[in-house]
Amino acid sequence: MRYKYCPQCGSKLIEKAAGDDGLVPYCEACSKYWFDSFASCVIIMIVNEYDEIVLLKQSYMSSEHWNFISGYMTPGENAEEAALREVKEEVGIDLESLEPSGTWWFAEGDMLMHGFIGHAAKQPLTLSAEVDRAEWVPIDKAPELMYPDSPGNAQYGTYKVYLTK
Repeated sequence: MRYKYCPQCGSKLIEKAAGDDGLVPYCEACSKYWFDSFASCVIIMIVNEYDEIVLLKQSYMSSEHWNFISGYMTPGENAEEAALREVKEEVGIDLESLEPSGTWWFAEGDMLMHGFIGHAAKQPLTLSAEVDRAEWVPIDKAPELMYPDSPGNAQYGTYKVYLTK
């Protein structure tokens, strides 16, 4: 998001040079730059000992495609903490381990997606109210259900990272 007005005092911002960053919105009243902001999110592919992964159906996201667990980071939380929290909230699992799979810029939502691969023993899934359905799916069947591969697709990017290991 590009600021037009100062979030502190409400003054209209001007464009002012900020070193190597070029022109940045600036508040003359507060003497402060307001750099563009975006959401930081996590996306987690959970894998079990049978080479199955958890896929979710969430109608507010898509009526056609299945997703990995994902969610927004909250202030004061790092990406790993957010990933563990989101997995626990959405499917009721405590992960045995968590490894980063990369970051992806999701331009449609102005989001930086922090990808992870989580490991857990196969177990029943306890769904939150925001999850319509979740299943353990054989990893080789997942691409048939997932969003197609495209630039910025953190789900497919994380999936491909796992396949290379």
